[in-house]
Amino acid sequence: MEESGSKPEELARKQSEPATGVRLKRQLTLTNGVATTVSIIIGSGIFLSPKGVLRGTGSVGLSLIVWSLSGVLSLLGALCYVELGTTIPKSGGTYTYLYEIFGPWVGFMRVWQRFLLSAPAGRAVMSITIANYALYPFFAPCPVPYLATRLIAAASMALIGFLNYYSVRLAAQMNNALTLLKVGALGIIIIFGGIQLARGQTENLEPTKAFEGTTSSVGDAVVSFYSALWAFNGWQALNALIEEVINPTRNLVLTIVISMPIVTTIYLLTNIAYFTAMTPAELLASDAVAVILLSLIMLIPEDVYKLLSLLGFVSWLSYAVVVSGLLWWRCGRVAKAQTTTPQGHPG
Repeated sequence: MEESGSKPEELARKQSEPATGVRLKRQLTLTNGVATTVSIIIGSGIFLSPKGVLRGTGSVGLSLIVWSLSGVLSLLGALCYVELGTTIPKSGGTYTYLYEIFGPWVGFMRVWQRFLLSAPAGRAVMSITIANYALYPFFAPCPVPYLATRLIAAASMALIGFLNYYSVRLAAQMNNALTLLKVGALGIIIIFGGIQLARGQTENLEPTKAFEGTTSSVGDAVVSFYSALWAFNGWQALNALIEEVINPTRNLVLTIVISMPIVTTIYLLTNIAYFTAMTPAELLASDAVAVILLSLIMLIPEDVYKLLSLLGFVSWLSYAVVVSGLLWWRCGRVAKAQTTTPQGHPG
């Protein structure tokens, strides 16, 4: 019975692996997958998006509904993307799907855009931002020196690249730690919100007042979803690493089913905490809502926003480095296959 029960899982594992050639070592567990997805999603968006959501909805109650529905929409979108990953179980993410579905020319255009435009610029911005946040405590209130920023940016990119090259497991453990730190920072805000609720600070959340000022414009309400969905961006991360995931047919689906409700719950509780300490007018007047909130809490300094942003950019840079390497490797495999296929057919 035990042997027969393991056959479907073993068959799925074999079907998801290439029959010949060099293979990536599968080292990413379900825990690593959930941590990576949560770490990529959670960032400065939860500090910046609440303002846009509240402005579009006009009321606390409707803004919380928008956050909940955005979590559901993100889950549905992620499950559709996961279906692509389980149908085409190859690393590379969007490039791989475009290549397999539309052919080599569309795939080439995606790689060209990625390697020559978006990837270098994106990694440069992320590494410079990491350097700015890392050096801020040493130079505040003065601006960080230009040369120091560039040197730290280059060092951070080299270090993250080395960690991912040296050990996938080590990079995964780094992502686990970043996830714990980011969730822990938001956990402080959520705990404070619980304390405020226990003290009776529920004025903005009472049903009789929560929907005051709700917009009558369907367009404004729909636009508010853009702000919320932006904060959920990142659920597609694990598809690009599918060939390094243990039992991807099972774990890719479970990763989304577990991580998306976690992120949605954290976002909802964080927004509730905001409204226990701030009025809607105060929230709309802020650029980064958590900075004002943490000043009110007086438990931790305002710099937690910078710390959370730093952790977010480190995790995003790590993911960008991994994906770029996998894209290059995937393109190399395709080119090799084309040169060995009779008559040069790209098949």
